Amino acid sequence: MAKRKSVKRLINIGLSLIVVLIVVAAVTTYFWQIRLQKPDEVNMANMADMAGMTHMEHMVSMTASVSEKGMVSCAAIMAPESSGPTRKFDMTAARTTLKLDNGKMADAWTFNGSSPGPELRVTEGDRVVVTLHNKDIEDGVTIHWHGIAVPCSQDGIAGVTQDAVAPGGQFTYTFIATTPGTYWYHSHQMSSIQASKGLLGALIIEPKQQPESNPSTLEATVLYQQLGSTMLVNGNTNGLSVPGKPGDQVRLRLINAGNETMEFDVEGAPFRVMAMDGHDLHNPGELDGTIVPVGAGQRYDFLIKVPESGQVVINSPESSPIMIGSGIQPQHSEGGQLFSFVDYGTPLPNDSALHIEPDQRFELKLGQTLFTKSINGKSFHEIPPMDVKNGDHILITVSNEGGGDHPFHIHGHVFRVLSRDSVALKGSPVYLDTLLTKKGETYELMLEANNPGLWMAHCHDLKHASMGMSMMINYEGITTPYRVGTKSGNLPDL
Repeated sequence: MAKRKSVKRLINIGLSLIVVLIVVAAVTTYFWQIRLQKPDEVNMANMADMAGMTHMEHMVSMTASVSEKGMVSCAAIMAPESSGPTRKFDMTAARTTLKLDNGKMADAWTFNGSSPGPELRVTEGDRVVVTLHNKDIEDGVTIHWHGIAVPCSQDGIAGVTQDAVAPGGQFTYTFIATTPGTYWYHSHQMSSIQASKGLLGALIIEPKQQPESNPSTLEATVLYQQLGSTMLVNGNTNGLSVPGKPGDQVRLRLINAGNETMEFDVEGAPFRVMAMDGHDLHNPGELDGTIVPVGAGQRYDFLIKVPESGQVVINSPESSPIMIGSGIQPQHSEGGQLFSFVDYGTPLPNDSALHIEPDQRFELKLGQTLFTKSINGKSFHEIPPMDVKNGDHILITVSNEGGGDHPFHIHGHVFRVLSRDSVALKGSPVYLDTLLTKKGETYELMLEANNPGLWMAHCHDLKHASMGMSMMINYEGITTPYRVGTKSGNLPDL
């Protein structure tokens, strides 16, 4: 009996030790991986050579990269001279208490006293000059122009293209509004925190020559954001009402500025998807009973004709509805076919872009490790960059291996989607800056390296980016005087 008790006691002690070892290993792994969120100092232009370096070797490498002959600083790459009109804006980031339309008060960080911040509406060819002032955001603030191919120095990435603007400081952004479409802006200093606090807004570039269209065409920008735990539509909790008379054409510019995928269905009238991420589709067909998923950071433009009687309602399970027109609401119906851009619209005749041979190929596997999100099994600045040369055509294969939806966003560029799950696109060409990927999906993308600089490429579920799903596209010969890390206080993806 005593022997049995002794054996049982030894087994219990052994099991306890195993549990303790597992807990210690898990905690050690957690802190080992999470340390990457707040590195001491990282040169994002010189990441490929950092693995295994001592601190002194790292410092010598950084000094060499800056002084090397033939190198061009990102900070020196500015917008060219332009004969177009200049549009000037002042934006002040500040802590603000907002009274929401449901009567509740919200502690927010705002641009010019509101969240979303003011809609910036400019015309193709305009020289856009935005002066950012930081009133009292303690950790600093920047503005990133999501989807717009600005010069490297104007991309608003703390520690890569500039230092975060400290309280009392300012920074002036200058770029040319080149491509008409629907865009948005947000802080890229501690982006997962500052965007959710309210530092974001819409930016619309109107075409210089308005297309011939129905004179009754109306337009509405609809920005969805998650302010803390509250979903807002243009700053409202109770949805949105858009005026429209029977026969009017209404173009809705939908912006998903949150972190989750949203699904939209249109009831009461057929609709068309006119543009994705600011880029028009070719001959978009009429849709009915179709559910359109819009990933975090993406923009979709819907065109809807107001019916002769009744309202049009745009529903999303994630938010309050949008109502267009007046009268009786259509009866809600569940379900519908998911929108697919693989065969939507029609191809361009003689599309020479389909026959371009890539100069380089990269494969990106989006997934997760124990406590972090990963690309090719690595996280944060330990992910080797995609090193490219100006003029290269880059074929990027992106696979979602798990850990949720990953809307993959590339700064400074537009890419063309060639295929999904080995099926080539059969309809309109699709050009995006943010690609929604779901588990098990694989996409082929073609990107032209035509904007020299240092560019982030990351999941635009900003919580995933903060957990490690963020890397760089670095052009040969480009360096930066800025550093990411706790030493500088520049933490773009925290």
